Amino acid sequence: MKVILLQNVAKTGRKYEVKDVSDGYALNFLIPNKLAKVATVNALRELESERLQHEQNQKTKEVDLIESIEKLKDSRVSISAKINDEGKLFAGIDKGDIIDAIKDQKALEINPDNLVLDKPIKEASEHKITIKVGKKSAEFILDIVPRD
Repeated sequence: MKVILLQNVAKTGRKYEVKDVSDGYALNFLIPNKLAKVATVNALRELESERLQHEQNQKTKEVDLIESIEKLKDSRVSISAKINDEGKLFAGIDKGDIIDAIKDQKALEINPDNLVLDKPIKEASEHKITIKVGKKSAEFILDIVPRD
């Protein structure tokens, strides 16, 4: 039986894929749990239009994100944090902290997956941070300043 997957299903396939599965698996598990629906002609047409709309939305989001990172390029974002006598932070600065600072100071929404940061920042100083969207990338300077 051909079905359209409505969600990612382990060992079966990903969302929006058309799969040929056994009748029992489809009727007893996938369809009752709303993980799939029968692949009729109308359902396939709907799937194609949803897929096109999803791709269009993704392209629009990517264009908006590229515009956002262009605004952020070569700018400064600062975060205040508690620092010990040696200039080390008590708690590391991670992607979430940087995203929040960008949102507060620059009013830009950046996806954490686009931020390139291998490990949390543990030192108070200037750091170059890279944001990548597709093939585009931009760098900005993150200042970590002592908080009293």
